[in-house]
Amino acid sequence: MTRCRAAIIAGLAAALVSAAPATAQQAGGDGTAEWITLGTGGGPVTNPSRSQPANLLRFGGQDYLVDVGDGTAMQIGKVGVQTRMIDAIFISHLHFDHTGGLAAILGLRFQTSGRDPLTIYGPPGTRDLVDGLFASMVPGATANYGVAGAPPADHRAGIEVVELRDGESATIGEMTVTARGNSHYSFPPESELAKRFQSLSYRFDIPGKSIVYTGDTGPSPAVEDLARGADLLVAEMMDIPLTITRMLAANPGLPDAQAKAMQSHLATHHLDARDVGEMAARAGVPAVVVTHFAGREAAEPEHLDYYRQAREAYDGVFMIADDLDVFRP
Repeated sequence: MTRCRAAIIAGLAAALVSAAPATAQQAGGDGTAEWITLGTGGGPVTNPSRSQPANLLRFGGQDYLVDVGDGTAMQIGKVGVQTRMIDAIFISHLHFDHTGGLAAILGLRFQTSGRDPLTIYGPPGTRDLVDGLFASMVPGATANYGVAGAPPADHRAGIEVVELRDGESATIGEMTVTARGNSHYSFPPESELAKRFQSLSYRFDIPGKSIVYTGDTGPSPAVEDLARGADLLVAEMMDIPLTITRMLAANPGLPDAQAKAMQSHLATHHLDARDVGEMAARAGVPAVVVTHFAGREAAEPEHLDYYRQAREAYDGVFMIADDLDVFRP
């Protein structure tokens, strides 16, 4: 950790604690909740220091994945969690940087004979995604360990998909999860694409605590409403001009129409530091954790500008997370 970032963390309010990951046996079994930022990179450009978007919510002895970007299986191993231990998965939307790790989770779960129930929650289209992954698993599941006469095993066993739309909720034990459609997609309201797809933000209400995860979104009154009264807001954030510059540099020769569409998407479907500060202030949340981060890193002087920009509107606890940070709201 850089000296600059250590100083920032040291100054945070005591309401939000960042610490080394607890072991699988210790975490979340005493009624407290932990939110672990497994992957904090803003896709789709790969980042050597940040894994793709993924989070682990631990509560009541259960383990819930919230988005499953590429590298999720490796990241949960670093905090002592095996794929068969995952009790539910929540997918915010179907962009590949948020779903690319699901194939590994399902495949390794099969290989380790995970048969406990696993429910995958997500927006419309999630069932098609999972069915496609099941189809891709058929050759490996059929060959299995390559032992003649071994009994066949169903790689789909115990897995259920539940699709959620704006305003719907699910109850899992003592936890209630509420979904709201956000502004990461801007299809015309009556179009077929708007009917087929939604990008969701989630609120996780557990006894005594509430955590809101924006997923990917632009400024959104619906997300602000969802976050009102929550204890922790986990928000995406990007340095949008810098990200546009990096995307164009990574894609030389990109056709003009595609370049304009990409720039429009980044400019209107994501949050910058001021947007996050304004959203948090209007929602009245006491603490914000930034993930899906694309911008200057802590070793660069400009990194502190994001804190200053957020502070123009928000005076609560504000932190840009790294991979494997742990938060106990």
